[in-house]
Order: sequence, then C-alpha cells, then structure tokens
Amino acid sequence: MTSFLKLALRNGMRHKLRTGLTVLGLVVAILSFGLLQSIVDAWYAGADRAAANRLVTRNAISLVFPMPINYREKIRAVEGVRSVAVANWFGGVYRDTSMANFFPRFAVDAEQYFAMYPEYVLNEDEFRAFLRDRKGAVIGRKLALQHGFRIGDTIPIQGDIFPGNWEFTVRAIYDGAEPNTDTSLMFFHFDYLNETLKQRVPGRADKVGVFVVAIEDVGRAAEIARAIDEQFKNSAAETLTETEKAFQIGFAKQTEAIVIAVRFVSYVVIAIILAVMANTMAMTARERMTEYATLKALGFPPAFIAALILGESLAIAVIGAAIGIGLTFPVGYWFAAKMGTLFPVFGISPQTVGLQAVCALVVGIAAALLPMRRAARVNIVEGLRFVG
Repeated sequence: MTSFLKLALRNGMRHKLRTGLTVLGLVVAILSFGLLQSIVDAWYAGADRAAANRLVTRNAISLVFPMPINYREKIRAVEGVRSVAVANWFGGVYRDTSMANFFPRFAVDAEQYFAMYPEYVLNEDEFRAFLRDRKGAVIGRKLALQHGFRIGDTIPIQGDIFPGNWEFTVRAIYDGAEPNTDTSLMFFHFDYLNETLKQRVPGRADKVGVFVVAIEDVGRAAEIARAIDEQFKNSAAETLTETEKAFQIGFAKQTEAIVIAVRFVSYVVIAIILAVMANTMAMTARERMTEYATLKALGFPPAFIAALILGESLAIAVIGAAIGIGLTFPVGYWFAAKMGTLFPVFGISPQTVGLQAVCALVVGIAAALLPMRRAARVNIVEGLRFVG
C-alpha cells in the first residue's frame, strides 16, 4: 500500500507546473467555498443562538411601525408570561457612516431585559453602576476591543431615527457565555430615550419597537403567542408574536436572495475546479496511454491501472484541500476583523470544514472517472502504438 501511494504521488509530480497550478486552483476553490459557506452561517447566526423560551412581539404590519408602551402591562398579564421587556432599535451614527463604525444600538428595560439573556455575562458592580446612571450604556467585549472603549468613556451618537446629539457613558462591558454569543452590541436605558423624546418630540414618546417576552413553558409558545395577539386584534396597532428564532429568521429572509446567491456561487466555484481537475487528469491519462498498455502487457489488471489514476487524482485533491482548509482559518479571522460588527459572530464551523473535505474528495473522484475508464479499457497493441 505504501509503495502504491508513493507511485501515485510520483506520478502526480511528473509535470510539476501542471500539478502545481491544479493544486493552486484547488486551494483557491476550497478556500473560497469555506469562506462563502461561513458567510451564510454568519447570516443566520442570530437564529441559531435564539432561545426557545423567548418570544418577540412586534407590529403586525412591519417593524417600522411602533406599538404603544401600555401594551407591556397587557402582555405581562397573559397567562404563561413570566416577564416582558422593551427593546427599541436606536440607529444613529458614531463618528461617520462607514461600516467600520457601525454597531447595533438598543434602548431596553435594563433589569428585565438582561434577566432574560443569561448569555450576556456582566460584572455585578458594573451592572449596578449602569442601573444608577440614566445615560449609562452596556457594550459587548468585541465592540469594546474594536473601538478601544473602556469603562467611563463617553460614546457620542448623532441621531437619525431619533434626531439630536446623544451621549452615553460606558458603565459595563459584557462577555458571552458561549463562543457564538454576539458581543458587538450596545444597550442603554429605554427610560432615557423616552424621557428625552417627551421633551423634544412628544408625539413620538411612549412608543415601542418590540417587546421581548419570557415564557414559563416552551411547549405553550404558540398558544401564548396567539393569546397575546388576540388581545390587540382590531386595534390601531395589531401585533404579531413569534418565537425569537422565527423572528430572527424572518429578519434574515429579507435578504434571502443575497444568501441564496452566495451559496450558489460557492458551489459554482467547486464545479469550475472540477472541470479544471478533470482536464488535468484527462491530459495525464492521454500522455501515459503507452505506459498503461505496457503495464497490462506485464500482467497488471485493469483495476490496478484505474486505481493508479484514482490515487493520483485523490493525492492532488487531498493536498489542495489540506492547504485550502488550513488557510481558511487565518483568512476567515482576517475577514471577520475587516467586517467589524457586520458579522458579529463569524467562525469556521466543523460542518464547513467537513463540506470542504467532502467537496475535495468528490472533485478528486469525479475528475478521475473518465480517464480511469479509458485507461482500464485500452487495447495493449493500440496502446503501445499510441502517440499522445
């Protein structure tokens, strides 16, 4: 077996330039495939980390339309609801509109909200300081590292959805309980936003973007969601309540066409390199037809010749895949750093690595099929006369 593998590798290196270019193509294809698949995974990361015991209530028409804040107490009164918290998307601009300075900002009911999210790990002293400060903010560790924010720093935000100049003081930095926890977010007090709006734009005060609802029994999620929505049926602001995962998936589906395109391109890349690899193996087999005929004349069975071609093809595929997969991790980390908070949770999953390996093996096998068939069926006399 060892001798056979050595022979396959030596055959592969007989045309170093051709083999090198084929391996390079495989490396680029496997690397691109891994990155594109990781982008798709990152797109749906919010849905993957959603908790089953959290529901989200929003305006039934669209997220753009708010709901009255007095819905909070009515939702809390529904049987099976443990607690309710407000969450308002704030928007705004930090420094400039570049993606490097973009990060999500939410106004929340601090105590109720963070009690629902045990994945956000906070220092108790810092959290108490945040609760005492009307203009205090909680930020994620990734966000703090990216912008160099420290406890006590002031974050100035130019409002767009909520006009005006806003300033927030970093009072706490949270870490993630799990590796896939989003630590690129900023939270501040909903009361501060609401009180300021009462002074500046009274007509926009006491309005809420979404209510996050913690429930006691996960098995009753659909029943509780229907009960919440039934309360506001035929009102000026009807509601749609769904699980947090469904809410996140619905949000991601707004750009689903982009995700489908990215996934499609990742497989197109593999198809292209399959064509390149198949051409390489076809050229190799055609050039060695006389050698294969000689091996048959010496008594080697067709299966041995076919296995020799398959071994060479797989050796090239494995080398290219190993390098491509190895490069996926540093390139992926570099890509994530450049994207900042656009992909708050970006990583190379074991499933992606597995797909890369499977694709490489499929390419190696598929590229060798026709050359194997042709070489195994070559007539000895015709093969010895063949001029490649």
